[in-house]
Amino acid sequence: MAAILCLETATTNCSVAISVDGKIKAIREENNQKFSHAEKLHVFIDEVLKEAKIDKKNLDAVAVSKGPGSYTGLRIGVSAAKGLSFALDIPLISTFTLEVLAQQVECEDCFIIPLLDARRMEVYSSVFNSKKEQIRETKAEILNENSFLDFLDEGKTIFIGDGAVKFEAICKHKNAVFQKDFSPSSADMASLAEAKFKINDIENVAYFEPYYLKEFMLG
Repeated sequence: MAAILCLETATTNCSVAISVDGKIKAIREENNQKFSHAEKLHVFIDEVLKEAKIDKKNLDAVAVSKGPGSYTGLRIGVSAAKGLSFALDIPLISTFTLEVLAQQVECEDCFIIPLLDARRMEVYSSVFNSKKEQIRETKAEILNENSFLDFLDEGKTIFIGDGAVKFEAICKHKNAVFQKDFSPSSADMASLAEAKFKINDIENVAYFEPYYLKEFMLG
């Protein structure tokens, strides 16, 4: 029975959950545009542990969303995860932020394209099929009216995340569906982290770094 602490701080959503065997037992999150991560993250960790009635020393692993996303958010989340992993001598698991976001979409025979705002008309993006399998690499790309046409022309394509707002303004394709008010959440990390834990897919705590994808820009 694996108890995993899940930390999602790659965007404005500061999100912490405890999962046991891939099922959420407690969650705290706050989506604050002013980035409350530094103030809230450790408070949320203590609160979910208390609610789930799990002592830190009984955790089996800590999982963190590794990016891409906000430099500030990623740095705070990864630092906390590495500190807990080292102090408690438990495995560190990482999940891709865009894969976490894609978990919120349920559809049949569609493409799922998570889009995270990367300033101006740029987004972080990846492409998944309806089975949540990644079928195109992660990119930082500038949106235009012809973006993602290969997928849109083939069938229903769901764009999810804060970057979808930008694309909706310029994309008029009939197969495009936009889910704008969604952020990556620790609730959607549980199954991904559990799967990695079972096959011992863990990180080297000493050398692990966030997946920034782009050069540092504060925010």
